[in-house]
Amino acid sequence: MIDTKEKLKAHLTLTASEEAFDYQDTTTLALKIPEHFMSLIDPDDPADPLRVQVVPQVDEHTSEQGVGLDPQAEVDYTKTERLIHRYPSRAAFLTTDVCAIHCRHCFRRRFTASDQGPASSQQIERAAQYVAEHREITELLFTGGDVLTISDHRLEAMIRAFREKRPDLVIRICTRIPAADPKRITAALVAMIRRFDTAPFYLMTQFNHSRELTGEAVEAVARFVDGGIPAMNQTVLLKGVNDDVETLVNLCNSLVFNRIKPYYLFQGDLVEGTAHLRVPIKRGLELEAALRQRLSGLAMPTYAVDLPQGGGKVPLINQYLSSEVEEGVWEFKTCDGETRRYLDPPTRR
Repeated sequence: MIDTKEKLKAHLTLTASEEAFDYQDTTTLALKIPEHFMSLIDPDDPADPLRVQVVPQVDEHTSEQGVGLDPQAEVDYTKTERLIHRYPSRAAFLTTDVCAIHCRHCFRRRFTASDQGPASSQQIERAAQYVAEHREITELLFTGGDVLTISDHRLEAMIRAFREKRPDLVIRICTRIPAADPKRITAALVAMIRRFDTAPFYLMTQFNHSRELTGEAVEAVARFVDGGIPAMNQTVLLKGVNDDVETLVNLCNSLVFNRIKPYYLFQGDLVEGTAHLRVPIKRGLELEAALRQRLSGLAMPTYAVDLPQGGGKVPLINQYLSSEVEEGVWEFKTCDGETRRYLDPPTRR
């Protein structure tokens, strides 16, 4: 594990920006790169897109007016110590504050690596009871931190606690582990999860660049898919990582080829220390339009932004419907910029 400046310098010659980052600053997210992910970084390329995601830069110390550490106002929607209920039909359970990798674009810096560890049995029980009392919740996100940093034994107890209260609850396993440390995903882990089959599980991955889809990563995800647990991917749009059409097309098509559905392409959250990684929305919309021309519906993710102050996720989509030119006659722009008209059915009298 690369978790100090000295260990990092054994692998990379630091740029001026990387050198100037205060690695002793306890108020920002610490350095943490697994050996597997470090092995994927080209040490001779200071702009390597994988390097940009995990090596700190001095820009992280820059403050932005109106930008804090809780961009989604999760604290306001916290119902038990570890349970966030923002949307009517789903809730998020913070399983642990531990991650296998510290991504510099992390939106949950207020919680990640805060030395709280995995949720206690009491915290799990209180969250499970809340979900039992709120039947409108149909999906639960196991997030954090990274749920798969928890041991199989602890994870089994956690799943059982929720399944006993709500056997019908769909559970999303939100993890960066396949990209960061794929050897963690074993046949035994997947077999254990499959035993709790009263309702579906979904694997929610985060691959931001096609080079993260190594043979080991693909094999790790395949264990879930072969076990009947579908895989969906949430990519973060990041400056210098994937903010060009070719990179995103390659990533999305590679995901589909490996049985992972591209689900979201997220605009970067307004979280302190990440401005240098955020892409302007205008550029994001240009990319969305280009992707829609080149990707199939299966490979096309939804470009979306999670609005500040708990505003929730909304899609960022170019407008293709131009206007109703006359009653029942709708004019559209195609993805190629041409014009087409669509007619409503005739009104019956």
